[in-house]
Amino acid sequence: MLSYRHSFHAGNFADVLKHLVLIKILEHLCKKDKAFSCIDTHSGPGDYVLNGDYALKNKEFENGITQLWQCSDLPEDLNTYVKLIKKFNSTDTLVRYPGSPLITQQYLRSKDHLSLYELHSTEIELLKSAINKDRRIHAFHADGLSSAIALLPPKEHRGLVFIDPSYEIKSDYDLIIKRLIQMHKRYATGIFALWYPVIDRTRNQHLEKALKKADIKNIQLFELGIKEDSPEHGMTSSGMIVINPPWTLASDMQKTLPWLSNTLGIDGAGSYRIETLVAE
Repeated sequence: MLSYRHSFHAGNFADVLKHLVLIKILEHLCKKDKAFSCIDTHSGPGDYVLNGDYALKNKEFENGITQLWQCSDLPEDLNTYVKLIKKFNSTDTLVRYPGSPLITQQYLRSKDHLSLYELHSTEIELLKSAINKDRRIHAFHADGLSSAIALLPPKEHRGLVFIDPSYEIKSDYDLIIKRLIQMHKRYATGIFALWYPVIDRTRNQHLEKALKKADIKNIQLFELGIKEDSPEHGMTSSGMIVINPPWTLASDMQKTLPWLSNTLGIDGAGSYRIETLVAE
C-alpha cells in the first residue's frame, strides 16, 4: 500500500467518473442548510501536477480530463466538473488537477467539516500543505479504512464517507467489504461512495455479491469502461458504488455516462453500467 502513488493516474478516465459522482453528492449535501461532515479514507496528496514526471510517465490524463478540457459542448454536469478543475489552473492550459480533498474543500461551508486520511509518509505532508491550514479540515497520518470508524457517526449525522483504495493486493477487496459493513453499522444514514477498478472482473463480481448479501439497503452502481474486459489491458473500467445515494443521482448519470463512454471509449469499446444492487 505504501508504494502506491496516484500521481501516475491523476486525471484519467477513472478520476473523471469518481470526481463527477463526488461533486453530485456534495451538491446534494449543500442543498440543505444543516451542516455535514465528510471523511476521505485514502486522500493522497490532494493536488497533482500534470506536467510533472509522475503524470507524464503514462499520460493517463490524456484520455480523461484532457478530452473534456478541450470540448466546447459538454453535458451540464460535466461542464460543472470542468469549471471546477479550471479554478485550479491560472491559464487555459491544463497543468493542475485537484484530488478529492481539494474538490470537497470547494463545497465546504463554514459549519461543515472534512477529515482526511493518508498513510504514505510523503503524501501526507503534501496533503497538509495543499489544504493550507483550513480549520474546517483535519488531516491524519493513518490508515483511513480502520481509523475512520472511530469518527462514526459524526455529530452532524449527515454527510459522506468517500473510500478510494488502491486495491494493490487481492485481499484489499475482502478488507474493504469488512470495513464498509462496519462503518455502515455505525452510520446507517450516511452516504458511502466506494471507488473500484476493473482489472479482473471476477474480483468485482465477488465485491458486488458480498454487498448484496450484507444487511445494507439502497446501493447503486455506476461504471465507465473504455476497453473490453481483458486481463492483458490493465484497468479497462472503473466504477462507483454508492450507498444512500442522492435520489437524482441515477437519472443524472443516465444523461452523462453514455456521453462519457462514447467520448472516452477507445476504438468504439466504451461502455457504462447504471444498476441498483440493492433497493431501498
